[in-house]
Parts: sequence; structure tokens; C-alpha cells
Amino acid sequence: MIQFLVHEKADSVGVATVDIKAGETAKGLYMDTQEPVEVKANDDIPLGHKIAMVDHAVDDAVIKYGHDIGRVVAGIKKGDHVHVQNLKTKRW
Repeated sequence: MIQFLVHEKADSVGVATVDIKAGETAKGLYMDTQEPVEVKANDDIPLGHKIAMVDHAVDDAVIKYGHDIGRVVAGIKKGDHVHVQNLKTKRW
């Protein structure tokens, strides 16, 4: 079962399609290549939330759907939940 989707290979986050539990090795899919991918979740990732596909340092850009959606405000490790605790959106 696919648990998260990544729009394109250059994206640095995927989006959970189901609730993912911390410690679980989640199965995902790159939508542009149909290539499967797995990431061990470090945190619970609620449905519709982002999971980090790579490590991010403070001030790195987060790329989702091929677009820069914000700046990292606290270090993020691959498999972390990416949300308001570690990402400042560019919207406001």
C-alpha cells in the first residue's frame, strides 16, 4: 500500500496519503517516474501532512510539487514530520 506520494524527484518532501506511525517504514511513490521509495518515519505523520525525503538544515528551502514552499526554521532529518514546528511558509 502506498502511504505517501512525492510529486517529482526534485521534491524534498512527500505527502502522506494515510496516517503514518513513528518508527514505521513507509512506502511511497514518485509520481513523475512511478519509482517506489521507502522512508522510515521518525514521527507520526498525519494524513495530508509532509514527510521529509532528505535532511534539511536551517534556512534550506523545502520543495513540494516542484515549488519552494518555505524555509526551514529548525533542523529536519529524513523521515521527520515537516510542519509549523520546523517550517516557515512563504505565504505569510
